[in-house]
Amino acid sequence: MTFTEVIEVLALVTGLIYLFFEIIQSNWMWVVGILTGIPVAISFGMQHIWASMTLNIYYVIMSVVGIIMWINASKQTTEGAYHLVHLPKKVLIISLIATVLGIPAMILALHLTGGQETALDAVAFVLSVIGTWWLAKSYLQQWLVWIVADVISTALCVSMGSWWLAALYAAYAGWAVFGYFLWKKKGEYIA
Repeated sequence: MTFTEVIEVLALVTGLIYLFFEIIQSNWMWVVGILTGIPVAISFGMQHIWASMTLNIYYVIMSVVGIIMWINASKQTTEGAYHLVHLPKKVLIISLIATVLGIPAMILALHLTGGQETALDAVAFVLSVIGTWWLAKSYLQQWLVWIVADVISTALCVSMGSWWLAALYAAYAGWAVFGYFLWKKKGEYIA
């Protein structure tokens, strides 16, 4: 097994644990997110997939932000309920504009830096940045963004031959459907 494959297997294992904690809305998700983001960033960096590498560094930083936000939000719900926040129209519009403008800008930046698989990498990057912010804010619709982002990330990993990461992102996509319905069922809106 190569060093890259060892890193990807580590990411697969910690990523599945992360996904479990995300689905049950456990604050431990953010801690495991740090342990997942670091090896995935290393793997993508070794393969010159710059946006996905940077995205995983962003995940590590957002894990610190997310745990603070979720600890505060969990204090506002009843025992056993998942904290949810209504998605403001302003956030939705800004996110759509960021997607429309961000994808071509990322493609250009990735071409200029010699990145590989620039279109898939750019789309996955932009959607995942939005999805992570929406996750930290506890918007139910974050799951819908993740379904699309994870399917694209799966395709990116398949195109690179990163089979372990492809399996991880495919699992993320499938479980995101389950997470959406679980959060919808158990959610309690705090704002």
